[in-house]
Amino acid sequence: MNHSILIAVLKSHQHEFNRVVDFNEKKDRLVALDISKRNKILTKEIFNDTNLFSGYIDKLIADQKATYLIGGYNEERDMYKRSELFNKNLVTFETSNDEPRSLHLGTDIWGLAGTKVYAPLGGMVHSFAFNNNHGDYGATIILQHQLDTRNFYTLYGHLSVNDIGNLREGLFISRGENFAHFGSPAENGDWPPHLHFQVIIDMSNYKGDFPGVCRVSEAEQWLNNSPDPDLVLKMDQFLVQR
Repeated sequence: MNHSILIAVLKSHQHEFNRVVDFNEKKDRLVALDISKRNKILTKEIFNDTNLFSGYIDKLIADQKATYLIGGYNEERDMYKRSELFNKNLVTFETSNDEPRSLHLGTDIWGLAGTKVYAPLGGMVHSFAFNNNHGDYGATIILQHQLDTRNFYTLYGHLSVNDIGNLREGLFISRGENFAHFGSPAENGDWPPHLHFQVIIDMSNYKGDFPGVCRVSEAEQWLNNSPDPDLVLKMDQFLVQR
């Protein structure tokens, strides 16, 4: 299945998708967060220190009276330099001196640890894992879905470890089922609490993991395989720009 076909399928079913996180557009405030190179406040000193980074996010949520901060799809970020993980070759997984990965392929929803995560539509557990590297996803769940006979996947990263304790591959997750929660830094790859949500067309041979960041020079192929998550999230329409 190609990029344009999945986009058309998702658009035709958007009215059926459940919210991935609790959000009431009439009373909750959703604020855009840019953590690319354009954000001069988020310095290297801040994003290299998880406590400072978490404090930055918490203060922004409080100052903006936001329920969530959201953004990041197709965003180039310097912060991946905080981890050697993003200097590794995706094929050999050996450290490379070539171009590092810095382009984000999912949408991040920043909020409180323990925030409930719901399935936007029914699907089976494709795979799950505890990717316990600094800067990695931490607890990760990947669901497999089918719409109009077309298969695709949704990835949920930076979850609570408890969420994967009783899972099994092939388990059916119902639309609207609360199957996960935002993890704490100790279990989510050492990040401030948030959800990395990504839509994937072709999982290749990955299980329990899938690249959420690519090289800028390879953007076209990776973005074609991971279209805009807002096709499922349907949250950008409620964004408040700071």
